[in-house]
Amino acid sequence: MSSATFRNTLRVIVLILVASLVIGPLLASFFGGFKSNAELRTNPLWLPDAWNPQNYVAIFLDGNFWRYMGNSFFISSMTVLLTLVVGAAAAYVFSQIRFFGSRMIHSYLLLGLMFPFAAAILPLFIKVRDLGLLDTYWAVILPQTAFGLSLAILLFKAFFDQLPKELFEAAYVDGCSYLRFFWSFTLPLSTPILATVGVFVFVQSWNNFLLPLVVLNDRSIYTWPLGMMQFQGEYLTQWNMILAFVTLTITPAVIFFLAAQKYIVAGLTGGSVKG
Repeated sequence: MSSATFRNTLRVIVLILVASLVIGPLLASFFGGFKSNAELRTNPLWLPDAWNPQNYVAIFLDGNFWRYMGNSFFISSMTVLLTLVVGAAAAYVFSQIRFFGSRMIHSYLLLGLMFPFAAAILPLFIKVRDLGLLDTYWAVILPQTAFGLSLAILLFKAFFDQLPKELFEAAYVDGCSYLRFFWSFTLPLSTPILATVGVFVFVQSWNNFLLPLVVLNDRSIYTWPLGMMQFQGEYLTQWNMILAFVTLTITPAVIFFLAAQKYIVAGLTGGSVKG
């Protein structure tokens, strides 16, 4: 066996192992939703003996489930929208406009990548309380947007730097303003990076547990992680119901990621090579 063949075989084996670690728990959760509690104890990982959709049907008919999902979808969508608008605009300024202090401001914003979210939870709660935003959607949306801007600006700027400078110069000669060039040329050419940042922000927001736990007390605006906590309290010993609930709640994020994966690859590689 040649060294190239050995490396390719080793690479395939590693990829299969990594994929198994990711897909395995998802499949176990999905299969567990069709099992009874008794079967779940004796056969927690493999296919169920009898495919019983009763657990999934019961959750679908539960109004609280749809309320939790609707709250999470609204919060995640608004977080994505604000992050894309603010992050793309800021990155465009840093990429196309040179002004005094631009590098320092850009570096300062990127410091957010090294600042753990949990470390700011107490001052964040105090600020949200002082602004009167507790028990509102904005108590979750605005902090998530703020903490997502560092990564968004980093990815957007790397992508914008690769756009042809001649395109902007020609548009500038024709009297095109910075704002019009951003709206009419830059954004239409940035679909891959918009999708990339959108997926990252959406998945992070969709799965966020700590922030909603701290700033939301009204059950009517609970997100699905908090709803799962309530659901687990009601069905403490019915793990098959809990697994069915988890499977249904993570499905939108998985579908969203799979639908945008080709744009994610293009967006991440688009700003990786200069020249």
